[in-house]
Amino acid sequence: MVNIASISFMQKVKGVKDIEIENNRVLIRVDFNVPMTKNSNISDDTRIREALPTINYCIDHGAKSIVLVSHLGRPKERSDRFSLKHLVKRIERLLARNIIFADTIDSAIRSQNTNTDSNIILLENIRFYNGETKNDDELSKSLASLCDIYINDAFGTSHRMHSSTHGITKFVDTKVAGMLLKKEIDAFARVVTNPLRPLLLIVGGSKVSSKLTLLKNVLNVVDKIIIGGAMSNTFLQSLGYDMQRSLVEYDLVDEANSILKAAKEKKVKIYLPVDVVSTDTIENPKVIKITPSQDIPENLTAVDIGPASVRLFSQVIHDAQTIIWNGPLGVYEERQFSRGTFNIADSIANTYTFSFIGGGDTADAIDRAGHKDSMSFISTGGGASLELLEGNVLPAFEVLDKKTLQD
Repeated sequence: MVNIASISFMQKVKGVKDIEIENNRVLIRVDFNVPMTKNSNISDDTRIREALPTINYCIDHGAKSIVLVSHLGRPKERSDRFSLKHLVKRIERLLARNIIFADTIDSAIRSQNTNTDSNIILLENIRFYNGETKNDDELSKSLASLCDIYINDAFGTSHRMHSSTHGITKFVDTKVAGMLLKKEIDAFARVVTNPLRPLLLIVGGSKVSSKLTLLKNVLNVVDKIIIGGAMSNTFLQSLGYDMQRSLVEYDLVDEANSILKAAKEKKVKIYLPVDVVSTDTIENPKVIKITPSQDIPENLTAVDIGPASVRLFSQVIHDAQTIIWNGPLGVYEERQFSRGTFNIADSIANTYTFSFIGGGDTADAIDRAGHKDSMSFISTGGGASLELLEGNVLPAFEVLDKKTLQD
């Protein structure tokens, strides 16, 4: 189940406001993994904006230098497509300050040594270094050489044991959480430690396997669960439905059935789609049908929840007092298959519940539906949010300085 003690532990990490910044070199691990167009233009700068309070705090409190470290995408080697140089102009505009772009750690060190005034340095994509995802000590030491103070403000990567989120802390004396990291854990604590009930979990996305542990653990916490998206296909298959060409994880059908039985024993109501939108192909559909979930036409694939499911789920949403949503309920990227997900966003937007949105795809879907400002809290980290729901202490929090009774 969700571990309240773990959440309390993570809330006790020291924050940027608990330390002295002035005249210190600061490295901030930010999450600038923003969506980009094919022409390398930023299509959504939310993650950059979320990091501004911590960056500005360090500027205002006299940091000697500020090095911003982030990843972008999952590159296997250096490439222009994943270069953070494409972000420089946007960051400069948002901060109203010049940014020094450093394509290597060595050039970042040189910039620190040659610029006597307070300066902000953006290091090239940290994933260009092979040691990053391996939590390599040499890379961690190199990053640590850039700072006197390490600040982690990248909640979206806080579940990863990487050099820039974990290893670096072994070589820096002062390591604290940024404002976003604190805000994220406090918002999550509000959702699970003492929520208004009924507490509803809406879970979607493509795979049961990625959320299996989550579904088992939350049965002790939530009152109701809505399962949609492609992952609902596996649950429907476990009920004996023929899902035709729909994505089904057949090796997890029995597991899905056991979750349904466990939920019934714990009196947690699980809602599955009662009807679906199915098609012959997602890209260029020639056939689109709305049918009951158990009557999908031969050779078609379920790609969205149907109107009856929307009505059912909307009623459940309006009866809830707290909502956690992780994962879209259909192929929302395609206009003709976005209606189900967008209608669910509409339903949440029209309630007075506390809504916690986790996951980049979910946040993107809500933004496309025009309800970004209607949600109570939109998390910047999908995987990290899932780890929290699974009851885990996130590695990035584990290695930061903790407050003591004297603090």
